[in-house]
Amino acid sequence: MAVTVDRGKCSGCGTCVDICPTEAIKVIDNFAHVTEADCADCGTCVDECPEKALLLP
Repeated sequence: MAVTVDRGKCSGCGTCVDICPTEAIKVIDNFAHVTEADCADCGTCVDECPEKALLLP
C-alpha cells in the first residue's frame, strides 16, 4: 500500500517530489499524487513533508 496524501494539508510545494527515491510522486493541480505501483513505502517523503500531509499506510 502506498503513502497517502491529506489534500487538506498539502500545499503542492514539491518537496516530496524532489526527495522521493522511486520518483513515485508528482504534483498535479497543486496537490501531491502518489503512484501506488512505484511507491516503496520508505517514508522519506513523510519525514520531509513540511506540511505533514503525507501518511504511511
